[in-house]
Order: sequence, then structure tokens, then C-alpha cells
Amino acid sequence: MAQEKGTAVPVLLSKAELLKQGAEARVYRAEFLGKPAIVKERFPKRYRHPVLDEKLTHRRTVQEVRSILRCRKAGISAPVVYFVDYTSHCIFLEEIVGSSTVRDHIASTQQSCKDQELERLAQQMGQILARMHDEDVIHGDLTTSNMLLRRGTEDEESDLVLIDFGLSYISALPEDKGVDLYVLEKAFLSTHPNTEALFQKLLKSYTASSKKSSAVIKKLDEVRLRGRKRSMVG
Repeated sequence: MAQEKGTAVPVLLSKAELLKQGAEARVYRAEFLGKPAIVKERFPKRYRHPVLDEKLTHRRTVQEVRSILRCRKAGISAPVVYFVDYTSHCIFLEEIVGSSTVRDHIASTQQSCKDQELERLAQQMGQILARMHDEDVIHGDLTTSNMLLRRGTEDEESDLVLIDFGLSYISALPEDKGVDLYVLEKAFLSTHPNTEALFQKLLKSYTASSKKSSAVIKKLDEVRLRGRKRSMVG
């Protein structure tokens, strides 16, 4: 029986569709108990000592799952965790079917000049990130590619789903939350030109929605200043 368990995940992955491979993990599309699923597999790093690599990989997998579950418990949309295999370091997640990335949505909406729709989206993003940070979840890789819009019915607005918690961790420090927002700001403005006012709307919504926003925004300003100093020094 133990052998069957040990070989079940590799057999499943051999039949799965590889979507992308990064430095840390491979991402597959598969089926889990008849449901469309995304499988994230953290593979061994040959340059690290095997014992250290196993410990670090296990910790990252645990942190990722913990962050997703914490978000979902707080009512923040994130993929359902179907199954975790700590032997092969695989996380089986709900595939968000019928969704598009916020990155693609902003790009297409900018072209059709629907400013009000973008402002509503920025407000929604600010509210959700405020709730996430109030739960002390630090995403670690906030970009508009790591947010999905799941279409609602005609009467409902689209559901904003946070994905890819691979670099996430739990922290109550305003510094960590400020850095999280700074990462998003840099990614947002470099991906979507001429959206400074839109990002300010996002921050305004974040500030209004978070119980702890004043300390976080103060830290964000400090991190921006450090970033500017570094770029001036080169």
C-alpha cells in the first residue's frame, strides 16, 4: 500500500500537461478525483545539500498551503487545496476555470478606454489585499499575473482570485506588508504604462479597508525612498 501511495503522484504527473517550469517548481494541468486541477511540484535543487534542500522545500510547501488556507478562511478567494503530498512536494489545487489574469484584463480594458471599470477593479484589489494583510499573510510575489478574474453572473461583479503563493509567509510586521505593496507597485507600473493614478486608487482603497494601513503605508514610503536611493547609486 505504501508503495502504491509513493508511485501514485509520479504516475499522475507523467500523464499531466506541463504548463510552465520555473526556477522553483513545475506547474501542471491535471485531473484530481474528476475535477480540473493545477499541480505544483517543487523539484530538488542539485546545488544544495540534500538534507538542507529537503528541509527548505518542505518548509516552502507548508508555508504556501498555510497562506492559501488562511486566506480562504478569511473569505479571500484563492484556489481550493485538494491534496498535498509532502513526499514529492506536490500541491494539488483547484483550477480556476473560465478566468483571465488581471494583467490581460487591464490591458484589454485600457484599449477600450473603460476607465470606470478599471477604477472599480483597482478598488476591489485594494480591498482584498488589505484583508489579506490584516490576516498577516504576505504574498511575496504580487503581480497582476498572480491575480485572476473569475467571471460572475450578469448581476455579480467578477471574483478576484489570488494565486501563486509560492513565496508567501505569515508576518505581522508593517515592513513586510509595505515591501509586498512595493513589489506590486513596481510590477504594476512596469507592466501597465500610464497607470500611476490607477495604482493610487488601489492604495486609497487599501488604506480605507485595512485596520492597520497607516503603519503599512508609512513603511511603503520608506521602502520607496530606499529603492530610489539604490537606483541613484546604481
